[in-house]
Amino acid sequence: MLQALRNKIHGWPAAIVLGVSVFAVAFFGIESYFVSHVDTYVAKVGDHEISQQDWQQRLNELRQQAAQDPRSPFTAADLEKPELKQRVLDGMISQALLQQANTDLGLTVSDASVRSAIGTDPGFQVNGQFSPETYRAVLAMQGMSPGMYEQRVRSSLATQILPQAISTTTLVSDADVDAFFRLRLQQRDLRFVELPRPSLTDANVPDSEIEAFYKSHIADYTTPEQVSVQYLEVKQADLKVGEPTDEQLHAYYDKFKQRYAQPEQREASHILVNVPKNATPDQQKAALEKAKKIAAEATPENFAKLAAENSDDLGSKRAGGDLGWLEKGVANAAFDTALFGLKKGEITKEPVLSPEEGYHIIWLRDARDGDAKPFAEVRAQLASDWAKNEGERLYNERAGQLADLAERNPGSLEPAAKELGLEIKTSPLFGHEGGPGIPADPKFVQAAFADDVLNQGNNSSLVQVDKGDAVVMHLAKHNAAAPKALAEVTDAIRQRILDERVDTMARKHADEVAAELAKGGDVAALAKAPVRTLAGVDRSKLGTFTDVPPAILQQVFTLPHPANGKPSWTAVKTDNGAYALVAVDKVVDGDPSKVEKAQRDALRGQMMDAMAQAATLEYIEALKSHAEIKIAQDRM
Repeated sequence: MLQALRNKIHGWPAAIVLGVSVFAVAFFGIESYFVSHVDTYVAKVGDHEISQQDWQQRLNELRQQAAQDPRSPFTAADLEKPELKQRVLDGMISQALLQQANTDLGLTVSDASVRSAIGTDPGFQVNGQFSPETYRAVLAMQGMSPGMYEQRVRSSLATQILPQAISTTTLVSDADVDAFFRLRLQQRDLRFVELPRPSLTDANVPDSEIEAFYKSHIADYTTPEQVSVQYLEVKQADLKVGEPTDEQLHAYYDKFKQRYAQPEQREASHILVNVPKNATPDQQKAALEKAKKIAAEATPENFAKLAAENSDDLGSKRAGGDLGWLEKGVANAAFDTALFGLKKGEITKEPVLSPEEGYHIIWLRDARDGDAKPFAEVRAQLASDWAKNEGERLYNERAGQLADLAERNPGSLEPAAKELGLEIKTSPLFGHEGGPGIPADPKFVQAAFADDVLNQGNNSSLVQVDKGDAVVMHLAKHNAAAPKALAEVTDAIRQRILDERVDTMARKHADEVAAELAKGGDVAALAKAPVRTLAGVDRSKLGTFTDVPPAILQQVFTLPHPANGKPSWTAVKTDNGAYALVAVDKVVDGDPSKVEKAQRDALRGQMMDAMAQAATLEYIEALKSHAEIKIAQDRM
């Protein structure tokens, strides 16, 4: 075909075709002819894409949180539900919107705020002080560089700028506080009567009704999907670490000497005058003049006040510009040089310009000299640290070998077990909710039901079930979800049908009595049961009424007030399918004047937080209404 084209196109037509082709390649790039763009985002907010990797990473972080925190409001299994996955994505979309709003409003997170957040993180501290070595070591274990982590912290702080600004403008009046305490301290007088459970008049349940009930409630009578897996486990606690030699300890001491020394530190405060990105000469001049004026006015006595009024560093201005204790290398070079060049109590005479931030006025409040501890003094600590480090090294090496062997022999755990001298263990059957023992770990369950293990019959990849504890697994048995035989559940279904019949009769009787009471009937006569009275019930006393059905106590403060002095009777379902009739005879609001100031102030703070959160959510909804948001459901 090319030869035919050459034969037909020659002379000046060929030159034109060639010229157009060269122009197209030069203008668009030759790669555009061979590479097609494929969207991979889960959501797109304006021009910002939320990648599948970022979304999955967030889900994994929440799974770890759920596994480690027994107070977590959700389990790792919950995070497999579409509605919770959507909530996680919605949160990431909200964060993207807040960051975009920051850009539109010219709001930025200063380097000082990032330093402060990292420096006060307990995970990076040794003996209550920030340790650069610990910081780098922790990040290395997570496969992150300081720059990557600092960007993550900056992004997190950026999403807090506007919510904090909204919070500072949220007001709660005395009337709001009084209204709460009037409800919180409210007392109620009520009457109730427990209706006897009706007797069943028709206990006959035909087989056809049982079969129909079974079919319409098949999910209630289905055995869930279950698996059993074989697994190999490597635990750091099981690995034997020998005693270190003096030579090894000296080498460890030389390598990590700063861990056993108190570094030189400075306790500092600062005032930041921000210089916008791409600032004009006039903007730069105005920022410098403002910084010089503040520096001329600044004294140790008024520094905190000036910072609160003038600093553009939102992270420290509320604390009077306090940055805490800083070590060399934590701040940028210009800031570091100025800070460590001051004497205790001094304030920089001239503003210090740092890149991408602006002008700093720095006050050195206190100083600590560095001091190194000799080898002999820290030998015991060295031995402990070396053993811990060596244990981690051996564990990582062993876990790596296990992962490699399992991958090279995907159809069986035998080769890895033989090579590493490990015992192949077998779990009991468990479902998606986990089970006793190691299947209680959500990460273990997730790996067992992954397509690679469950459907393809391969070994899993290495699963880190806990710190210093990793496994690989292989499917041993799989029981698919299946309905139980009708004969197996017939008796349970019959009883359930009978219970529902009694419940229907009880509800009907309660509604009939309530209707007669509304006409002015006598409760004792209609209910044919004793009427009980509870006077002066408030929320703090609910737990003392141990002989009152819990269902009644749960609704005491939701029941309607008396209308025109006449109580309104309400049917409430109690235990065992029975019902009670309950009425409120009197309502007395609490007296806010009797509440101590400390309680009022605490409540005001809680109400401000709640109102600020609600206002922030409204603001985010407003941002959503004006933003172009695309969600790729097929990639979730």
